[in-house]
Amino acid sequence: MMAESIMSKAATMEIPINSNGDTGTLAEDDSLEQDLQQVMVSGPNLNETSIVSGGYGGPAGGIIPTSSIKGPAIRFNPEYLEGRRGAASAPDIRMKSRGLTHSQSAASRMATYKDQQHPGITGNSALAAEEVSRGVAVEKLDSVKKWGINTYKCTKQMFSEKFGKGSRTVDLELEAQIEVLKETKIKYESVLRLATALTNHFHNMVQTQQALGDTFADLSQKSPELQDEFGYNAETQKLLCKNGESLLGAINFFVSSINTLVNKTMEDTLLTIKLYENARLEFDAYRTDVEELSQGPRDAVTVVRIEMATQEYQVHRDKFERLRSDVTIKLKFLEENKVKVMHKQLLLFHNAISAYFAGNQQQLEQTLIQFNVKLKPPGSDKPSWLEEQ
Repeated sequence: MMAESIMSKAATMEIPINSNGDTGTLAEDDSLEQDLQQVMVSGPNLNETSIVSGGYGGPAGGIIPTSSIKGPAIRFNPEYLEGRRGAASAPDIRMKSRGLTHSQSAASRMATYKDQQHPGITGNSALAAEEVSRGVAVEKLDSVKKWGINTYKCTKQMFSEKFGKGSRTVDLELEAQIEVLKETKIKYESVLRLATALTNHFHNMVQTQQALGDTFADLSQKSPELQDEFGYNAETQKLLCKNGESLLGAINFFVSSINTLVNKTMEDTLLTIKLYENARLEFDAYRTDVEELSQGPRDAVTVVRIEMATQEYQVHRDKFERLRSDVTIKLKFLEENKVKVMHKQLLLFHNAISAYFAGNQQQLEQTLIQFNVKLKPPGSDKPSWLEEQ
């Protein structure tokens, strides 16, 4: 029945023929080709059939009898193939509606054929990408899980210590040194704040003395009757201004050294102490966990949990011991560095202040040379002409 329907469709199909004998573009060529391919497989005989070359109801002369054709329904026709090639230059209506050309359609069919011939290539790449993304997700999930467990244990240990229900590891000697360092830092910060205020006030005084000296010198030129008096005061203010700049350089050097000691050296040691305290809390949390598990029943599940908790306890114990050693070493070096730096800076501050207020300019200059204090040239703090532009 299927073959008969196909034959009837082929028998009634119009094939327009022009004056040159070439065929035009078929409106349903794709469906007809599929039907003809099925016919080629079944191989019926086209007995009692005819092909109408004209339109429906055309003259009888356009009917080509095919009763004498035997064998397969389709044979190779080079003229028909050349006609199809000529007609292929015009775009198909269905291709236009889809936004595709014949070459694009063929390329898509070739890609589909390639995928059908080698399905394992794209499948393996997709599977590998899926495995990688799955591994990354599992790794992130494990890290979040470990962080959550560690945070829970440390929080529990911290509240237990605050309410007096838990025990904590205490190094009395080390804890005393840490408390001394914290108190020392607070006092040194106060010294730094006061020295900075002294520097600002003294800088303003030196600027005022310089302005006052310039005013006296100007009045000495414009007031002949008071020229000597204004001149003496102008020279005195200029000398005080010069000595004040020397003292200001010594105080700035003192402030800079104290600032380095407090905000860099001590701060670095306190940061290590903070890491040590966190490690101590984690160590006590996992130690308490092992002790609680050891006091419970010893079944198979509990034994496994005790072994895992013991491994975690050993890891945090090693971390705690390492950081405690680092804190001890840093505290020792900090104390030595503090004594050395403060001995030099306090001696500089005392000698500079004493020489300035005693009016001993020579001693003040020798003090600056002794402690390698370099004064900035006048106007060095002001921006250059290029920077102002």
